[in-house]
Amino acid sequence: MLIFTVLFCIFIVVVCIQILFYAFIFGQFHLIKPQQSSQKPPISIIICAKNEAKNLKRFLPSILEQDYPNFEIVLINDSSNDKTLKVMEAFKADHSNIKIVNVKSIEAFWGNKKYALTLGIKAASHNHLLFTDADCKPISNQWVNEMCSHFSNSKSIVIGYGAYKKEKKSFLNKLIRFETLLTAVQYFSYAKMGQPYMAVGRNLAYTKQTFFEARGFMNHMNIKSGDDDLFINQIADKHNTALCISKNSFTESVPKKTYKDWILQKRRHISTAKFYKTKHKAALATFYISQLLFFIMAIVLISSLLYWQIIIGLISLRYIVMVTSMLMASKKLEEKDLIAYIPLLELFLIITQFSIFIKNLTSKPNHWN
Repeated sequence: MLIFTVLFCIFIVVVCIQILFYAFIFGQFHLIKPQQSSQKPPISIIICAKNEAKNLKRFLPSILEQDYPNFEIVLINDSSNDKTLKVMEAFKADHSNIKIVNVKSIEAFWGNKKYALTLGIKAASHNHLLFTDADCKPISNQWVNEMCSHFSNSKSIVIGYGAYKKEKKSFLNKLIRFETLLTAVQYFSYAKMGQPYMAVGRNLAYTKQTFFEARGFMNHMNIKSGDDDLFINQIADKHNTALCISKNSFTESVPKKTYKDWILQKRRHISTAKFYKTKHKAALATFYISQLLFFIMAIVLISSLLYWQIIIGLISLRYIVMVTSMLMASKKLEEKDLIAYIPLLELFLIITQFSIFIKNLTSKPNHWN
């Protein structure tokens, strides 16, 4: 009986921590308001592609159709062994604002995307850089305009939202989009609090000057992943970072089709997080551990029937706060169809993340190759 009483007290603390995150920390996301300047600097859009011939044919036209007065597109062919380079050359023949950087692997940087990106950044003609992926498209021809309007004399980094394409009758697709939504709420919220810790390379902008002042990726060049989140974790602060969540600024990527492929992708992402600053790792770990403990302890305590009315009340309160917070976020990020599935999606996501954590302890995930 004593042990269940102790567990009950710990459960109260866990629920309070979860409510603190969803109501107050993630609540910062709801306070983000559109802030734009009248600046329209010349932009270099940088796309690093490895064996992406099909995706370039499909998505590059949406980049070329952007309604912006002065932009170039820097296409980086990162040692592809398909027809990626030929596709790039075909587009370049028809568009004078395309520049191609053909990267050949060298032993020191074999399979390192950061090396290829560095060469592309060096080749860019303009100081302001906007990044996306080859399998990604802007949902509007105002993407460049929306993202780049957030640059100012003090803001040299702009963090945007990269969504995944919706697919009907696919639980995996909903799970991928829920994880993306929750991750975005976290990094936008912390950035709003003056603690930016990551961004996604599918929709990210910063200046060339900022890149070289930070010595580029040199601080983590030996880590194959993290060209987006580790770099932002290194250089972003409350003074130099702007947030862009207007609908026309979103990009949309092709999601993984199988659970196995998605797991491999998430293993790469999670393995990178261990290189974040200590304060960021501590905050993220506190949230995920409290999530895991909430489910485990709720099951144990309900089965014991000790204080079961209070337990159910605490569980209900936590879900009310969580669903309300995520509902508001989903409306801003155009993911409203996920709301009805949130309790189930959250449970599956926690189980998946825990299994990934265990797998990463025993083996290293593959990276850009």
